[in-house]
Amino acid sequence: MKKVFVLDTNVLLHDPSAMLRFQDNDVVLPITIIEELDRFKKQPEMTGRNARQVSRQLDTLRKRGHLTEGIPLEGGGILRVALCHRETLQELPPELEGDQGDNAILAVSLELKRQCHCPVVMVSKDTNLRIKADALGLTAEDYETDKVDVEGLFTGMAEVLVRPELIDQFHKEGTIILPQDFLPNQALTLIDETSPSHTALAIVDGTTRQIGPLLKLPASGVSRIRPHNREQKFAFELLLRDSVPLVTLVGKAGTGKTLLAIAAGLQKVADEKVYSQLLISRPIVPMGRDLGYLPGDVTEKLTPWMQPLYDNFDLIFGTQESIGKPSHWRRGHEELIERGLLQIEPLTYIRGRSLPKQFLIVDEAQNLTPHEVKTILTRAGEGTKIVLTGDIDQIDNPYIDAASNGLAHAIEHFKQDGLAGHITLQKGERSDLAERAAVLL
Repeated sequence: MKKVFVLDTNVLLHDPSAMLRFQDNDVVLPITIIEELDRFKKQPEMTGRNARQVSRQLDTLRKRGHLTEGIPLEGGGILRVALCHRETLQELPPELEGDQGDNAILAVSLELKRQCHCPVVMVSKDTNLRIKADALGLTAEDYETDKVDVEGLFTGMAEVLVRPELIDQFHKEGTIILPQDFLPNQALTLIDETSPSHTALAIVDGTTRQIGPLLKLPASGVSRIRPHNREQKFAFELLLRDSVPLVTLVGKAGTGKTLLAIAAGLQKVADEKVYSQLLISRPIVPMGRDLGYLPGDVTEKLTPWMQPLYDNFDLIFGTQESIGKPSHWRRGHEELIERGLLQIEPLTYIRGRSLPKQFLIVDEAQNLTPHEVKTILTRAGEGTKIVLTGDIDQIDNPYIDAASNGLAHAIEHFKQDGLAGHITLQKGERSDLAERAAVLL
């Protein structure tokens, strides 16, 4: 049955094309949304950009007819702007009196419910507004068009039971043929069905789809970092494969996501010289209360935000202790910056850039929207490798969640593409305390 969807402003700010994604159903925008878009349009970040894009789309659509009467959409539905009548506002409970934006959206939804013979659904990403709508007898839903199934999110790995002679063949010949179909660059653990301790680690080639062995890592490790578990071995495999230009690493705190990515980047840039520069960035999203404006130049302002990255460099170079060092002493990452091999900067300045032959690491990518991740990936020039790391259970951006963030989107949409590989790191290696805290808390 045809439905009428009443959209909240935050839906359009999240996805500027949301009003065109309801197929053959009707879409209603309360007039208060236009006022709220006008307030948001001057913001410099993604919210302001999306507000301006919605306004331009509405301005284009109104040339086809009157917004209050309804404009046919390509999917078969009708888009219209609904006025909020004061009489309907006065019918709301005393606690919801006033002409606030949320109350106006509720009033329009109630009036449409009385007038229409088809279901009316209010769509909002505001949890409290959905609760208030339900209390008033309205049907309310979250905007889930762009959400992925977090529970079934691709891990990048699979365990396969095989006959013992097949594992022996794999160790001898370096390849094996299995009847199952696997995704490109998927990491496999071959397990002897008669002896579970008899195993072999393998990976599916992204181009040929052949199953082959992992790369042999140097005895000293990758930039002095050695993998501590199976998932870290798989992660290094993807990070060191130049044929995989996009790698996504997901895991809880302490699993080594950022450390492995930086170690592999240093190996490829400083030692093998496959890439011209290691570029590391992370979104500026605070956890908890922000400290406000910071004094100093760009480098001094960025230090508190980038300190987790500096900690990883200090671990790799063994320069954790800087107290008591002579004045000419330089930490490892400072020397790399002076030589032009390393650049650390916020994502704010990445739009419009073209990045050829770079090893780009984007840390804390779970705080990015799908559009921001698309912006980053489209910056990649010839010969560039991009690594996205993050924990989808630790999102500080208030406008996205585990199912709608850009990192989860990249994993889901690239899992069948030979250009990308993904590993979900599960075991914490930072310390016993960090691992227990991640599990118990």
